[in-house]
Amino acid sequence: MDYKKEFAEVLYEQLQEQLDLTKVESMIERPKFENQGDLSFPCFELAKIYKKSPQEIAKELVQILKLPKQFHHSEAVSGYVNVFLNKSVVSANVLNEILSKGENYGDLNIGDKKVITIDFSSPNIAKPFSMGHLRSTVIGNSLALIAEKCGYQAIRINHLGDWGTQFGKLIVAYKLWGIEQKIKENPIKELLKLYVKFHEEAEQNEQLNDQARQWFKLLEDGNEEGLKLWSWFREESLKEFNKIYQLLSIHFDSNHGEAFYNDKMDQVVQLLDEKNLLVESDGAMIVEVGDDLPPCLIKKNDGSTLYATRDLAAAIYRQNTYQFEKSLYVVGNEQSLHFKQFITVLEKMGFKWHRGMKHVPFGMMLKDGKKMSTRKGKVVLLEEVLKDAINLAKENIVEKNPTLAEKDDVARQVGTGAVIFHDLKNYRLNDIEFSLEDMLRFEGETGPYVQYTHARASSILKKGNYKADHEAILLDDEKAWQVITKLMAFPDVIHRAFDEYDPSQIAKYVLQLSKAFNKYYGSVRILDDLQQKQARLSLVHSVQLVLKEGLRLLGIQAPKEM
Repeated sequence: MDYKKEFAEVLYEQLQEQLDLTKVESMIERPKFENQGDLSFPCFELAKIYKKSPQEIAKELVQILKLPKQFHHSEAVSGYVNVFLNKSVVSANVLNEILSKGENYGDLNIGDKKVITIDFSSPNIAKPFSMGHLRSTVIGNSLALIAEKCGYQAIRINHLGDWGTQFGKLIVAYKLWGIEQKIKENPIKELLKLYVKFHEEAEQNEQLNDQARQWFKLLEDGNEEGLKLWSWFREESLKEFNKIYQLLSIHFDSNHGEAFYNDKMDQVVQLLDEKNLLVESDGAMIVEVGDDLPPCLIKKNDGSTLYATRDLAAAIYRQNTYQFEKSLYVVGNEQSLHFKQFITVLEKMGFKWHRGMKHVPFGMMLKDGKKMSTRKGKVVLLEEVLKDAINLAKENIVEKNPTLAEKDDVARQVGTGAVIFHDLKNYRLNDIEFSLEDMLRFEGETGPYVQYTHARASSILKKGNYKADHEAILLDDEKAWQVITKLMAFPDVIHRAFDEYDPSQIAKYVLQLSKAFNKYYGSVRILDDLQQKQARLSLVHSVQLVLKEGLRLLGIQAPKEM
């Protein structure tokens, strides 16, 4: 039940000559303090229309509004019309809706089953999966889950960084310093050492960079030796990456990396040429994208292609394959210019679907205030962080709940949940300082705190022998109201999280719901009052359902016991 919409309709009956319904609804807000009501309508815009003070208008509206039974009463306060919901009626409506819909509570149909492609994670092969890749991976996965909750068909794309000059560098480094047996024993670690050594040596010897560019050109032209090494690097990398994805319970619908588009780029260049968009500049081919942006480089003077060429080919391929309505790129903030250029080129090519394309940027994962760098070997490996988190969770379980069944599975859910939540509770555009200590804390504003609240709710239901009852629930319990209002807000939070591409909205919400529920649990003996027991257990069950679903939308599991 949308009480904001209902309030808007009641107001509209009196204001329709001056304001339309959409405008009235957009003006309604939530009061800052609980004692001021549940919804509030400011009358300041009406002062000019009616030639009266906002205070007078508010008083007059309060006298003539015909409130339905869901509303208890209204008050005029300092130019606002504040309405108070009927707590017992609304509580019954909210709980009945959650219990009847279950995990589908909060489902929206704004996507209307249209396709949304989400390009995320996308690590570079032959390099370790570092903490720097965590942000794109967990933000993108959560956005895919939120999009599905909103009625879209989400296509998850792992656009692997498996092409480019860095592979020329790696081939040169391998041929100069690589030891085959060492690499076979520990491929990613040894390839990283070679990559770091190349950059150290190239600072003293510029010829190494020339050799790297030559090898990448050979690779693009189909050189057998280069392709054999490249395939080996890619295969070993994917094995390592899949270990991480399994730990995080993340899957992809496509693992086509940059190399997949190698035979599709000539077509893009030809199309740009046919549309008279290509311009030669110092032997390279560019597209002018406007006065406020630098030109978009399509081909270097040696004929090799760049990110932009491959991204154009990928975008056209995805539209032809999936006919997407929206296409999201969950890529770091530092790539903003690239996405502005490449989407502008698609617009110039005449593709109207470019309007559905959106770069979803995010801040950096910092270490000691600085960006982590693979080139300099300054990386923190994600797999090691996840294993540390899981081990710490296991130690806590052994200490506090030694009889818990399936300790290893619960430890994995709690440990990975701690790492994911630590990232997603932050607004995505903010930088995050990497701190293993903060990430692995199991109290305060953390994933394990929310998981523990869910487990507490599950335990209460078990002790109370709760049987779900979808009959009318009359919860005559003033202290439950703060929990009810939080439960009621869940669909709005999902809508906002999708509109703003911001999973932190849901992370903050499950924290607030957990705090409200734990406060309620601390002040009410849920199982002792036999008259209210069933209604209170219905509230507990509703909290359990919504916390589990909120955590799921973040890519986090909710164990019933911890």
